[in-house]
Amino acid sequence: MRKSIGTQCELKQIDMDTKRHKDETYKQQAAKDARDLILSWKPDVVITADDNAAKYVIQPYFKDHEIPFVFCGINWNVDAYGFPYSNTTGMVEVAPIDVLFNKARSIRIGAERAVYLGADTLTEKKNAARFESMAEDIGLLLDRRLASTMAEWLAAYEEAQEYDFVIIGSNSGINDWDETEVVDRLKRTTHSLSLTTHNWMMPYSILGFTKIPEEHGEWAAKAALAILDGVAPTDIPIVSNRKWEIWVNHSILMVSGLKLPDPLVRKAKKIQ
Repeated sequence: MRKSIGTQCELKQIDMDTKRHKDETYKQQAAKDARDLILSWKPDVVITADDNAAKYVIQPYFKDHEIPFVFCGINWNVDAYGFPYSNTTGMVEVAPIDVLFNKARSIRIGAERAVYLGADTLTEKKNAARFESMAEDIGLLLDRRLASTMAEWLAAYEEAQEYDFVIIGSNSGINDWDETEVVDRLKRTTHSLSLTTHNWMMPYSILGFTKIPEEHGEWAAKAALAILDGVAPTDIPIVSNRKWEIWVNHSILMVSGLKLPDPLVRKAKKIQ
């Protein structure tokens, strides 16, 4: 986003940090701090990221406000926040779930049971619910495991090896995460196919159909610059992300005993 904006305007950043601090009182205070900064600084446009910014800042304090907002990273849809307002536009974050399910079932022939594993956060609850809905549509039983600590996540991952495949959600919100320890455990316990739609979760997954975060930042920056040039937020339609990449993690694949189709391996980007 910063690269797309460049030197065309002054940029001030505030981090609510509500993924790591999940207490409701903390979230409310972080939102008030963000509100106060916005009202005192009086920016020409505000860019927000993720659901919590929409839920705790835009919806309660800036609905139809004179200050325009461009959101990104809101998962799946904006119905919960009543968007669009007269002062909002943005990009909704969706994952290629149908592609992931189709590929998983082509690799694990006859797959009937899968599990979704993520952090215990608002965003991951929304993600899990969407996966569950689409799994039901195709006759797949999908269980949910949401963890608050690394130990809980690792225990759930080991249980997930009894399923046909496991979907690796985000670990954002698990504050004691240790990449070295997690990877070491995964190399000793993995024998079921794991898939993710998050590029930062590829060190812990065999196969990825991942969203490209830069797409959101670039789109939000261009929308903000258009608003600065006089375009009304309501004249910029809300859109969904459209790009993703295929990844294979050979270090976990090799110890799992699984084999992926050669054309898929050749096409995918590799993470070691």
